[in-house]
Amino acid sequence: MGRAFEYRRAAKEKRWATMSRVFPKVSRAITIAAKEGGPDPETNSKLRLAIQAAKAANMPKDNVDNAIKRAAGKDAEDYSEVNYEGKGPHGVLVFVECATDNTTRTVANVKSYFNKSGGTLVQTGSLEFMFDRKTMVEFEKPEDLDLEDFELEMIDYGLESFEIDDNTIYAYGDYTNFGTLTKGIEEKDIAITKANLQRIPTTPVEFTDEQMIDIEKLLDKLDEDDDVQAVFTNLA
Repeated sequence: MGRAFEYRRAAKEKRWATMSRVFPKVSRAITIAAKEGGPDPETNSKLRLAIQAAKAANMPKDNVDNAIKRAAGKDAEDYSEVNYEGKGPHGVLVFVECATDNTTRTVANVKSYFNKSGGTLVQTGSLEFMFDRKTMVEFEKPEDLDLEDFELEMIDYGLESFEIDDNTIYAYGDYTNFGTLTKGIEEKDIAITKANLQRIPTTPVEFTDEQMIDIEKLLDKLDEDDDVQAVFTNLA
């Protein structure tokens, strides 16, 4: 298993597990998805992704249902999805995905986090080419699963590659194939643990332990913000 893969996974899971406002963030993502594409996850892949994230965070089903219902309500909040890109301490590249009802507040907060860490925001689109946007589907390997057959079958559903860590499989495809790839895996009666969209660095960079202390401070501040949905870096 590649060291870069291990670090990305461990760092992402550590930050996700320690977020103080996980349910509101996930609930907001569900509401946005349902408002944009309808309340049926079978026909709304974005909503299906959000519900998968809710399950991974152990959100009760009632909370999920309420978030979907809020999308159809007259008083539903009008959220916008916005991305911010920046260079953090020691030159680390950071891609921040947000969902907000007040972009003025959000950009001011995100900008302040970068400034206080010695970093700066960069022009939108500057870092797009530094990341590959991928669908990632995680599940436990069934005992009777033949990996060669699985790979051949899933190619038709958009599978590009997969990695195995102990008994956990991470299947990757282009971000446009989220709906088809998750559906293909589900059709094999495989229980999906997580499914989300990731931005994987094309050129991961290693930093020293001392540098990582400064970098993690910025990442923690971003994750603590209610408007921030996901944070991606070029850490190796």
